[in-house]
Amino acid sequence: MGPVTVLDLVSQQARWLTLRQATIAQNIAQANTPGFKSVDLLPFEQVYSESGLRMTATSPKHLAADPNEADLTAGHTEAGWETTHSGNSVSLEQELMKTGEIHGAYTLNTNIARSFQQMLLTAVKA
Repeated sequence: MGPVTVLDLVSQQARWLTLRQATIAQNIAQANTPGFKSVDLLPFEQVYSESGLRMTATSPKHLAADPNEADLTAGHTEAGWETTHSGNSVSLEQELMKTGEIHGAYTLNTNIARSFQQMLLTAVKA
């Protein structure tokens, strides 16, 4: 794993937030589908901290990666606040709270990128 810069980290989190927003939107769209289970992405901190530990085989002589290793970016089913009689576990209140969290995280992410850019511009001018 190479050096981590703030702009790389901000970019990766923005992509993760975009994927999470799409996942939450899919949950909301399926709110009335019988048997649909609410899904969400793993937390960004967990995905980012464990992403550098995966093995890559570039030669057939290399050891293969563990086939039981879970994909960290895949959605996982979570227990909703309630499950309807049709088996649907989407709670609109919970999904809307998640969209608020995503909005806050995206705003923070954007502000960090803006501050870092201003700091770089100040350093270049000096």
